[in-house]
Order: sequence, then C-alpha cells, then structure tokens
Amino acid sequence: MTIKLLAIGKTDNKNLQALIAEYEKRLGHYIKFDLDIIPDIKNVKNLSEAQQKEKEGELILKKLTPTDVLVLLDENGKQFTSVDFSDYLQKKMNAGIKQLVFVIGGPYGFSDAIYTTAKGKISLSKMTFSHQMVRLFVVEQIYRGFTILRNEPYHHR
Repeated sequence: MTIKLLAIGKTDNKNLQALIAEYEKRLGHYIKFDLDIIPDIKNVKNLSEAQQKEKEGELILKKLTPTDVLVLLDENGKQFTSVDFSDYLQKKMNAGIKQLVFVIGGPYGFSDAIYTTAKGKISLSKMTFSHQMVRLFVVEQIYRGFTILRNEPYHHR
C-alpha cells in the first residue's frame, strides 16, 4: 500500500519543512509515502468561499485515481488515539488498498464533491491548527502508527 498526503499550498516555514522531511524519510523504512502539494489558487480575493472550495476540490480530484481511498482530515471526523490509529492503518493494509490518500483542505474546508468522494474523515483534535502544522502532525502520526505496529520503542504506552 502507498500512503499519500495531499495538501493545498506550500509550507513556507523552513523548520516545519525540515521536520516533515525527517518523518517522510523515516516512513520510507515502512511504507511508500508521497507528499503531494497542490499550489494555492491564484486571485482568491475574487472568489467566494464556495468558489474557492470548488476550485480546490477540482484540483484534489485530479490527483486521485479510481482505486484511491480518500480520507479527509476534517474537524468533524473521527478521533483516534495513536494506538487506535495504528490499528486503522493495519486494517487499511489488510483490506488490500493500493493507495490510501489523506487530504488537508484549504482554509474553508472541502467542497461537496470531495465529501461525496471521501471514504472517511479523521480529526486530529478539536483544536484548530495551521494547515502547515497539520502536515507535520499527520506525517508524524503515520510514522508513529508504523512503529506501534512493529512494537518499536518510539511510542511509549
């Protein structure tokens, strides 16, 4: 299985970029992982929130293949402990999924088309985080999930 993380807009903070790259590298020992950044939409000042979500949704859909399993990182999604999330990843691998795609939407969330396409929603917290920080948290939690599955000492129970 491949895990892909789709995100709207680049990360400007060099420290966050370095940390994300570190966890991407670590993940390579366990699974094929791909971070795919969708460029910010230009001239958003001329767009309503709904129009911006639609345009972002179209860009997200272009990145998917018919067999991809899309999971949204959404404030109204299911919350997991790290151990429960590792079980979730194991179940997805056992299901024979070719590519599991997590997506971080834009500032206003997702279009209806994306909600319709998604096979699930996960919430990292009831708190709000910057989209740039969420990338780091997701990549770290995927890495943590694999260390839990392998009974490695990274996660302390």
